[in-house]
Amino acid sequence: MSKWIEVRRKSVLPWYFAGIVWLIAALVLPIYQLWAVLVTVAVSLAAFLLAQRVCPDVVTRKEVPFMTGKEDVDAMLHLIDEKKRELHSLDERIADIPLSSCIQRMEKACGGILAEIEQNPDKASQVRRFANYYLPDAVKILHLYANLEEKGVQGENAANVRTEVAQNAATIATAFENQLDSLFAMDAMDISTDLEVLKNIMQGQGLMNQ
Repeated sequence: MSKWIEVRRKSVLPWYFAGIVWLIAALVLPIYQLWAVLVTVAVSLAAFLLAQRVCPDVVTRKEVPFMTGKEDVDAMLHLIDEKKRELHSLDERIADIPLSSCIQRMEKACGGILAEIEQNPDKASQVRRFANYYLPDAVKILHLYANLEEKGVQGENAANVRTEVAQNAATIATAFENQLDSLFAMDAMDISTDLEVLKNIMQGQGLMNQ
């Protein structure tokens, strides 16, 4: 989920005021003399400090797609989000309904992975290979399919590509879903353990039938 952060930086106006002092001094004072240089330095420094007090900092808003506190995780999430957007675009470009359905499954799985990793950055290592290899390769293959369809390429090679992609799309989509599911394996174990402990406590207190 995109976030907006404020970037604050000092105003450049104090430097301009100090520069104007030097420009005026060069016109009205014998700047080549030491006393004139010292006066100019003093006045320009005073102008600079005064301008710093009255000129507010410049604040700009910057959109940050992900902000987990870990730069490498944010970069990985940004990559997954980019490929997810490409999958959405490919879904619109590809008319084949079964293949389009598989692409939608992939996109949905990517959305789930993004949400889970953003909430739990410590799980990022579990999807790094997926993000760096499996996802980009899948998107690349689908781009090839879409290009062949849009250009109306015929022939044995093009037909083989279409067939291979169509036959394997469901398998790839399932792999995406399995990657998402694997992120919850530890959570499932923890819940199972907690439920077992709770069950034993309740049985020990006679709150459940043996």
